[in-house]
Amino acid sequence: MNPSAATQTAANRLRLRITATAETILRSGHPWLFADSIRETNRLGQLGELAVVFDRQNKFLAVGLYDPDSPIRVRILHAGKPQALDAVWWLARLERALQRRAGLLDATTTGCRLIHGESDGWPGLVLDRYDTTLVLKLYTAAWLPRLDEILLLLKEKIPCERIVLRLSRNIQPLVEKQFQRRDGQVVFGSVPAGPLIFSENGVRFEADVLRGQKTGFFLDQRENRREVETLSRGRRVLNAFSFSGGFSVYAARGGAASVTDLDISAHALESARRNFVLNRNFPGVAACRHETVQADVFEWIEKTPAKFDLIVLDPPSLAKRASEREGAVRAYERLNALGIQKLARDGILVAGSCSAQVSVAEFFDAVRRAATKSGRKFAELKTMRHPPDHPAGFKEAEYLKVIYLKFTT
Repeated sequence: MNPSAATQTAANRLRLRITATAETILRSGHPWLFADSIRETNRLGQLGELAVVFDRQNKFLAVGLYDPDSPIRVRILHAGKPQALDAVWWLARLERALQRRAGLLDATTTGCRLIHGESDGWPGLVLDRYDTTLVLKLYTAAWLPRLDEILLLLKEKIPCERIVLRLSRNIQPLVEKQFQRRDGQVVFGSVPAGPLIFSENGVRFEADVLRGQKTGFFLDQRENRREVETLSRGRRVLNAFSFSGGFSVYAARGGAASVTDLDISAHALESARRNFVLNRNFPGVAACRHETVQADVFEWIEKTPAKFDLIVLDPPSLAKRASEREGAVRAYERLNALGIQKLARDGILVAGSCSAQVSVAEFFDAVRRAATKSGRKFAELKTMRHPPDHPAGFKEAEYLKVIYLKFTT
C-alpha cells in the first residue's frame, strides 16, 4: 500500500490520549478503541486517517484507522513498538492471513474466508473467495480512502476473475455520497450474469455475491453442514431458517429420507431448490424427497403435527445489540423447546446461534434448559465453534456456536 496514504508526517499526524482503562485494554490486544475512552486529541480527525495512540508516559501505544462517526472511533492495526505502515507492512499482513489458510482446504472446496476482520489484523474488513471471485465486505467506511490501494494489493497477490464490494448497511449512504461506491458494485472484472457457483466438500452451491446475505453464502457453517451429513442417513430432516438449503443438500447427500426447508423468504427457498438441482449427480440427493415451506418458523413449528428425526435450528442473529441479549436468550430457549417437541424418538437437535451478544455459556445453557424442561432423556453429542478460516481473536468476535443433542425417548 502506498505509504503516502497510510502515514502522516510526525508534525501533523493525529495524536490521541486515552483513559487508563483503555490503555490496559489495548495492551491486552483488543482491536477497538471507543470514542468515550479518548481523553485528548491534537486536532479533529478525518475519516480513514491513521490515528496514533500514546500512553500516559507519552510513548507510542498503538495505531489504527480513525472513524469520526462510529462509536468504535479507532480500529487498531498495530500495537506495541512503532512500525512504518508502508507497502511492505501491508503486503506482509495480507500474506500472513493467506498463509494461515494454506493447506486448510482441498480442491473440492472453492469457497473460503481469506481475511476475517480484526482476528486477521484487518479490522472491519472481510474477504471471501467464491471460486474465481473475491468478495470484499467493509463494516467501516474508514477503509474507503484506501480502497484503490487495497484492490491493487489483492489483485497482485490473489489471482481472481473479479472483485465485488459489499458494504455494511449502516455505512452505505455515506459511502455512496462521499466515495461514489455502492453495495454490490463490481470493482474489478465483469458483472456476473447471475449467482456464482462454487464447491464445498464437493457439494455445489450458488452464491448471490451482489445482493445476498453476508457475502453471498454462510461459509462459516461448512463444518457443521458436513457433520449434519454424517448424521442424516434414513432420517426425516427439518432445516429451519434454511436460507438457500446448505444443511439440506448435505443431509440429502448423507442419505436423508426426506428434507424440509423452512424459511420465510420465497427468494431463499427458490435458491434452495436450485441447489438441490445442482447436486442431483449425488445418489442421495436424487433419491431424497425435498419439500420447501414458506412460513414464519416459530409459528409453523408450533402448529405442525409433523415429526422429524433431525432438526436444524440456525436462526439469524436474535440480538444485534447488548440491550437485546436477555430477550434473545429467552427466544433461543423457546425456539429449541418447540423444536424438541417435534423430534421423534432418537431424534437429533442441531441448535445454532450467530448472536455475538449472547455468550457461548448463555446459548448452550438455554438449549440445555429447553431439553431438560421437555422431560425427555437426552445425550449431548458435541458442541462446535468457529471454523479455522473464521478465527475469533477477541471476545466480541466469538459469535458462532452449535450444540448437538440426541433424544432417546
